[in-house]
Amino acid sequence: MIRIALLFIILLHGLIHFMGFAKAFGYGNMQQLKLPISKTTGSLWLAAAVLFIAAAVLFWHHKQTWWMIAIPTALLSQIIITMSWQDAKAGTIANIIILIAAVLSFTSYRFENSFGRDVKENIETNNTISNELVTEASLAHLPLPVQKYLRYAGVVNKSKVKSVRVVLEGQMREKGKDYFSFISEQYNFFDEPTRLFFMKAKMFGVTVPGYHHYIKATAVMDIRLFGVFSVVKKSGIVMNRTETVTLFNDMCLLAPATLIDNRIQWQTINDTSVTAIFTNHNIAISADLFFNRQGQLVNFISNDRTAVNEMKQFPFSTPVTSYKNVNGYNIISLAETVWHYPDGEFIYGKFKLKEIEYNVQSFD
Repeated sequence: MIRIALLFIILLHGLIHFMGFAKAFGYGNMQQLKLPISKTTGSLWLAAAVLFIAAAVLFWHHKQTWWMIAIPTALLSQIIITMSWQDAKAGTIANIIILIAAVLSFTSYRFENSFGRDVKENIETNNTISNELVTEASLAHLPLPVQKYLRYAGVVNKSKVKSVRVVLEGQMREKGKDYFSFISEQYNFFDEPTRLFFMKAKMFGVTVPGYHHYIKATAVMDIRLFGVFSVVKKSGIVMNRTETVTLFNDMCLLAPATLIDNRIQWQTINDTSVTAIFTNHNIAISADLFFNRQGQLVNFISNDRTAVNEMKQFPFSTPVTSYKNVNGYNIISLAETVWHYPDGEFIYGKFKLKEIEYNVQSFD
């Protein structure tokens, strides 16, 4: 609703500027504008009209850079309104609204750019081109259920995975609250375990961006309204351990080829379940992995993750409900994230895989 209202204001304000152009060049009576307008000034009214409409089109198509046109155009509009103050002063209100919205869009854009800079830096510094293949010999040290999973996933005789780009959409919620929708983009790098996760959540019709980054076993969760007003910011030892679990969960569900990593120790429970201990920079976490007879990973459970809202540690799981084939890989399609509270299971996230790409070479 807010978005539609803002779009209407930008478009209407732009169309009104055609009146100044028409007045200057004698295209109609334009009795609303009593003061004379020179042709030079009229040309500026026309330019503002066209630019406002262009900004509205970009805004409608969810182009983040709409503010690049909207901010200078609103300033131009205010200058020419000042020149015809008695006739056009009401347009100042529209300019203020557009400027506020555009500036907030700019701050969100700048916040997201910090994610982009980190991704580009990691692509440049990590060797994301892999000429080595995952072979049957690569799997020999793994428990049989994990070997079966990797064969099912289709990683054998394909390149070793150095990085992955993932786009997810779904719903999340806090305990006692309704779900909100989100879309996320993330880049994981595995030579030096790194997770860069940027999410845009919709809350009360407003987009709230959040950036989770995990670099050299140091994690920060930073959620900001309009990319400027801090909503949640968490870091420290607890977050480092929690995000180590999250990274390993990504390896298991989204990049199974990485499970040949020698930083993982394995213990077989039975023919369909194993325990994994993953160590990164002296942080060791464990998880139990459960498989079905087909070889699919159907659940991941860890006791080493903390619910940051309560800052308490509870069992955490990610049951997988379906798989799909993407470019020759059998990969998860739908999954949930679950906290196992003392009073019962709480599904706090529902995820759908939209895009996945291995060994990424660039950031667009």
